[in-house]
Amino acid sequence: MADDRYTLTIDGRDHPGLAAAVFDAVADAAQSVTDVGQITIRGHLALCIEVVLNQGIGQLELTEAVAAVAAAHDVSIDVASSEQRIAIEGRRLLVTLVAPSFEASTLAAAFRSIASCGGDVERIIRLADYPVFAYELLVRGPDPDELRTALGRVAVDQAVDIAVQRAGLHRRAKRLIVMDADSTLFKGEVIDKLASHLGLEAEVAAITEAAMAGELEFGDALADRVALLEGLEVGALAAVAADLELMPGARTLLRTLHRLGYRTAVVSGGFVQVIAPVLEELGIDYLAANSLEVVDGRLTGRLTGEVVDRAGKAAALVRFADDVGIPVSQTVAVGDGANDIDMLRAAGLGIAFNARPVVREAADTALSVPYLDAVLFMLGITRQEIEAADADG
Repeated sequence: MADDRYTLTIDGRDHPGLAAAVFDAVADAAQSVTDVGQITIRGHLALCIEVVLNQGIGQLELTEAVAAVAAAHDVSIDVASSEQRIAIEGRRLLVTLVAPSFEASTLAAAFRSIASCGGDVERIIRLADYPVFAYELLVRGPDPDELRTALGRVAVDQAVDIAVQRAGLHRRAKRLIVMDADSTLFKGEVIDKLASHLGLEAEVAAITEAAMAGELEFGDALADRVALLEGLEVGALAAVAADLELMPGARTLLRTLHRLGYRTAVVSGGFVQVIAPVLEELGIDYLAANSLEVVDGRLTGRLTGEVVDRAGKAAALVRFADDVGIPVSQTVAVGDGANDIDMLRAAGLGIAFNARPVVREAADTALSVPYLDAVLFMLGITRQEIEAADADG
């Protein structure tokens, strides 16, 4: 097939009528327009147009057709032959970068890593500038694992969050978000707060930390901690529930997900009696958590019913996805502790949120910023869409 595709790159100050003038200029030369991309930053325009030329028209004629527009509007217009697009242009990956702010050196390191893996950046979108900055890059060519490893080093060296995902419609098809409760949806650990009513917070917190870091088997650690709560008056459960503090950005995350049609779930090694009332107020669709045994108004130091442990969390995710009627590949899981690892691995996208190293290594991606609504950026949801959802709500 003849090389009849050409790319026009228009660069300069943006002003009304510029794009119309360019399209008018190429109308007679071009058989069709096959691609258009534009970005404007503080009044400076970069516009790219790919066209298929009419038979007998070449690069010289196209250049002459737009020369008058360039002169009249004081912009530069470069015309270059486009490489023929093959049937499959190579794998495409989405790279998401999240940080409180970005220095040029940080972005340089990321782009160098992409280039070193043989990747070409085809598109850059700013997803957000509040509460953090987030950019999404569409990258063509590199091996996903190689790129993930290379950018993982950049993330550590530059102290930023970088995610690599396969591009495609499947990303927006994710319809169920499953979250851990303690230290993910809520600040702190519920069981530590309960233990404080008995003066045993330090003892329980030490076991909690070891379990979340993967140093203790979660089931055994849970039993040991619950046993220390024996004799606690049941009224303490309501007191702790009333004092629960949401992670920054939690309400924005949930409000946006619900308005965009997502289903939400919480899967927790914590306790139904404490978190269920709060989750109901938040509009959470599904809950799986442990239940404390109560006799004569006091905790017995035992659990009742099926224990939600590491395996139980993954099983709950699968169960909820089945109830929603979607494959597990269309789920997202968010957690911070070692008991979340199976759930993160089972989900279509596993996000480690301010997590221990063992959890970050097991997840598809990690967030270290203290805002839970940054999860939205990993789904490609922009700050503009979040604000639009609020306006429509």
